[in-house]
Amino acid sequence: MENNPNPNWERQALEHLLLENLKETRKARRWKAVLRILTLVAIIGVVLSVFDFHLPGRGMGTEKHTAMVTLEGEISSSSLANAMDINSSLVSAFENEHSAGVVLRINSPGGSPVQAGMINDEIHRLRKLYPNKPFYVVVEDICASGGYYVAVAADQILVDKASLVGSIGVIMEGFGFTGLMDKLGVTRRMITSGSNKGMLDPFSREDPKQVQMVRTMIDEIHQQFIAVVKEGRGARLKDAPDLFSGRIWNGEQAVKLGLVDGYGTVDSVARDIFKAPDVLDYTMKENFAERVAKRFGAEAGAAAGKALVKAPDLK
Repeated sequence: MENNPNPNWERQALEHLLLENLKETRKARRWKAVLRILTLVAIIGVVLSVFDFHLPGRGMGTEKHTAMVTLEGEISSSSLANAMDINSSLVSAFENEHSAGVVLRINSPGGSPVQAGMINDEIHRLRKLYPNKPFYVVVEDICASGGYYVAVAADQILVDKASLVGSIGVIMEGFGFTGLMDKLGVTRRMITSGSNKGMLDPFSREDPKQVQMVRTMIDEIHQQFIAVVKEGRGARLKDAPDLFSGRIWNGEQAVKLGLVDGYGTVDSVARDIFKAPDVLDYTMKENFAERVAKRFGAEAGAAAGKALVKAPDLK
């Protein structure tokens, strides 16, 4: 005789389906919670990058350390090596009571005399405010022109034997297209309300009087540069005929000429001079919004203007 089937099989099957559905629902909820958390973390990361809440040096460095600020690349108001950011970083480095000393790490070919002068002035101000806090410059590959203008404000300048140092001079560049225009039959039409308003226009022929005016101006800036170097280096400078000619020297030559004081690195200064081997970087970093703006050509107009006639540069 056959066994009768379980009279409750329909109920058991239904309970099984409901239980599996409940498990799937709970699993989906868990994944939703994980995805929400990950999304929140990503949003917070983007917000922090865009608005740059972190100020270098503040709230960090509660133990004795060496404060480092990096000046790298062309010194310009539109580059990372701009006076506002470098000066803010230096202020944070000097203000921290736990910093045993400040090192400015320079790797720059030069740039704007105005920006370099602003950094030099701020260094002098901070050294007066914190007279017991040593300030050293460490040169890596190059410290030329505007970079050296900044460096001479330091207590000591240290280099590598192969570092490039100097270039104490001023340059103003431009282009002239008049010969090409003559060949192509192109005529320049420019109307100004002042006789010197179109000075250095690349599509007009040079005016000897205007050329002399520019030469006088950059000679004055050169003399300002020389005065800053003499004030910063003092009696350490040797008497060399081409010291201020715009020439560049390697580190070994620069030591002999008194342009720098010796050899060293950030680590050797921190370890052997400041006796604070832990090095903390106070350099302000470019935030996410700035990187996006540059990527999409926010500075294309300024770059185009510079391509035709450049302002005086310490290069």
